[in-house]
Amino acid sequence: QVQLVESGGGLVQAGGSLRLSCAASGRTFSSYRMGWFRQAPGKEREFVSTISRVGVNRYYSDAVKGRFTISRDNAKNTLYLQMNSLKPEDTAVYYCAAASTYLATTASDDYNYWGQGTQVTVSS
Repeated sequence: QVQLVESGGGLVQAGGSLRLSCAASGRTFSSYRMGWFRQAPGKEREFVSTISRVGVNRYYSDAVKGRFTISRDNAKNTLYLQMNSLKPEDTAVYYCAAASTYLATTASDDYNYWGQGTQVTVSS
């Protein structure tokens, strides 16, 4: 299995940027498709972005496309999410997750391992 720890969240003004990191330990990081999800208060967890094992294929939700960039460094066992042009509606707890599947899945049920989450708050 793999253990995931997110960091980099915080409070930022609208229009600002944050970079989230997710450090992985345990089984080989490059064996997993990785994803970012988020959950706002009172809402269900939603897909943000996913990246393939070697980082070639990346997918984004419509809500973040063009503003967020997912990347990974398999040598450092770390996943990233660069978030630019942040909006108040981006406020949520952000989770990284690992999936054994090769499919470019956006379904949270397909992800086997989860971090504890990091809070992102965007003020207007």
